[in-house]
Amino acid sequence: MSQNLSRPDGTRQGYTCPDYSRQDVLRILQISIHQLQGWERAGLISVRSAARPAYSFQDLVQLRTLRSLRAEDVSAASIRHSIVAMQAVSGMANPLEEATVVRTGKQIVFRHSGAMVDPIRRQLCFDFERVEVMSAACVAAPLHRSPAARMQDKFIAAVQAEEGGEKRRAMGLYEEIIAANPEYAAAYINLGTIYFHLRQYARAEELYRRATRVDSEYVLAFFDLGNVLDELGRFDESIAAYRQAVALAPKYADAHYNLALAYERKGERRAALRHWLSYARLDGNGPWADHARGQIHKLLKAERLSIAWRADRFVARERGKAALRLVD
Repeated sequence: MSQNLSRPDGTRQGYTCPDYSRQDVLRILQISIHQLQGWERAGLISVRSAARPAYSFQDLVQLRTLRSLRAEDVSAASIRHSIVAMQAVSGMANPLEEATVVRTGKQIVFRHSGAMVDPIRRQLCFDFERVEVMSAACVAAPLHRSPAARMQDKFIAAVQAEEGGEKRRAMGLYEEIIAANPEYAAAYINLGTIYFHLRQYARAEELYRRATRVDSEYVLAFFDLGNVLDELGRFDESIAAYRQAVALAPKYADAHYNLALAYERKGERRAALRHWLSYARLDGNGPWADHARGQIHKLLKAERLSIAWRADRFVARERGKAALRLVD
């Protein structure tokens, strides 16, 4: 009978899922009250109230995802930033329920509607798992796919060629994509990066700039543009590009790191310090974080010395006073 037919989520047709108490949640998920309260304080799950004391089945799904991410050492702050960013770019009310969460290092991205989305950087990611599933179908029936799907297949083929060391073939495919669809920003980026590694910086800059014109909110386009301008020694322009990347994605740690380096090259130590501090907050582990903290220490020390050095003159100490006193 229909009420005995199970859905993929484990519920049954014609059957209403019960609500769960806090104790039910703790028992089912095997989490502590402190974990649950911490996730509530972090804004990862809504706080229960007298008007809404129970948890739904959807809440359990969300909490189970959170438990898995935290077990994999993804920070609560990183999860929260990604959720907020995904809500902004997709309009989803709850990305943890409406999309599939994929862990990438210490960050998360979302798989939704056949695409892998990095909401912090506002860009599509290359979904290797999906490519493996798609490849056979793409070969078997390429003529039945839409023009947009065939364009995506060509882009995937270009990425695979690039990963396989077939740079010239990849470049040809990217050029074909751009010729057929001048609005395909990701093709400009990937082709520009190949030219960047070939040290053909002028061509790389041209492609990155075209990507920024095609999509003015494409974070990676501004970041990569900053990289090539930095390589060319055009630090004011590279700083402007990195600043735009940070403006579009304030939690983009790599952009803060490169921006700090660019400011240091210009001798703007206080500006560099702000972005070293931002990077250290966003990515606190690993060698790059250690380098950032080292730069923070050096800059703070240098700032203290420079303040003393800039004093106009010293005043001889008075009895009972400090040995040195700075005056304006």
